[in-house]
Amino acid sequence: MSPAKATAASKASKSSKSEMCYELLRGRILDGTYGPGYRLVFDQLAREAGVSTIPLREAVRRLQSDGLVEIVRNVGARVAVFDRSQVEHSLNVLARLEGYATAISAPLMSPENIAEARAINDRMVEALADFDPTAFTALNRRFHFSLYAHCPDRHLNALLESEWARLDHMRRSTFTYVPGRARTSVREHEHLLDLIGAGADPGEIERAACAHKIATAAALHQAKTGTP
Repeated sequence: MSPAKATAASKASKSSKSEMCYELLRGRILDGTYGPGYRLVFDQLAREAGVSTIPLREAVRRLQSDGLVEIVRNVGARVAVFDRSQVEHSLNVLARLEGYATAISAPLMSPENIAEARAINDRMVEALADFDPTAFTALNRRFHFSLYAHCPDRHLNALLESEWARLDHMRRSTFTYVPGRARTSVREHEHLLDLIGAGADPGEIERAACAHKIATAAALHQAKTGTP
């Protein structure tokens, strides 16, 4: 093997190991195996994954960029710790991304696509009778991603995926804190689908989708402060 090919193979191997470490750690953070504040001990994790600490550190840097890991002085790397205010901020950021993504996805949705989204929302309505916040949140995620599936902007899709993942880590379910928001949320979904089905102006769709997420952030803030 030539020196150039050997170098390329070495880089590919390091990249593969780093990706493996990233997926391993990210999965454990999002499924709750590593909860907020969990300390990431590189030597221990490297032994467990069967790699050196180099690809592990690269993976941790990516997770830090994702907002899932933080580096704390005199502590080192740990799973990020959040408070409800940060959830509110993330919801407000997601509102802007979601509004735009829904608006540019809307003209690309067929009647069948809209019907599929309605079916998910119908399941959310049924779930209100025997309310499970975590299950309801999973359906809520499916509903919104059924709209994003038609978004032609890959970078925007990546941002949405990243922000949702961050929110999934920060809280298992916003509806745990504001269960009353669930019933209003499904009505807002129905209104949004009505706008999309009627071929409404993209600006109107964007405003409706953005307002929907901002209303969730506002409900969470009210629950935290006790304001009416």
